[in-house]
Amino acid sequence: MPRTAAIHRKTSETEIRLKLNLDGRGKAKVSTGIRFFDHMLDLVARHGAFDVAVNARGDLDVDQHHTVEDVGIALGEAVKKALGNKKGILRAGYFLMPMDETLAAAAIDLSGRPHCVVNAKINAVRVGDFQSELLEDFFLGFAQAAGATVHLRCLYGRSSHHQIEALFKCFARALRFAVSRDKRLRNVLPSTKGLL
Repeated sequence: MPRTAAIHRKTSETEIRLKLNLDGRGKAKVSTGIRFFDHMLDLVARHGAFDVAVNARGDLDVDQHHTVEDVGIALGEAVKKALGNKKGILRAGYFLMPMDETLAAAAIDLSGRPHCVVNAKINAVRVGDFQSELLEDFFLGFAQAAGATVHLRCLYGRSSHHQIEALFKCFARALRFAVSRDKRLRNVLPSTKGLL
């Protein structure tokens, strides 16, 4: 069975339509009004091997915060919905991503317990048209909506562009591993508690 989800999130600040196929081929069709953010979401699809379609319209004349955070929330909701009862998934994943002079790490647990830690010192206020401080807001929104524990760290790097890009790439690859299915345990919930 394909693991897919469609989310329509509408608030007074944003309207987001997001489609996700966890068992995709890395295809993305993304439009948020923030080009660098679009590029980062393209990377999530490609490196996660997910098919992702995002159409987001937000109050960018006010700030980028609402759009970036709400896309994170919508993506988290989609992952949670697409996973269903979570039986047979690996549940946790991690990845180290080198990008030239930068090294980033991600660890994700689809535990049902939302928590997010982002440890990155991004020097640039903006990378392209993206407000760098919103990096954490995106991942926090994702973690809360997906019920996931997400740890991200940029160990070192000179380029702010590379730091942010490496964080998105390693997030995608850690998530790809976490949602992967183990054929040996296809009817087993990956928890001794009997609940995720």
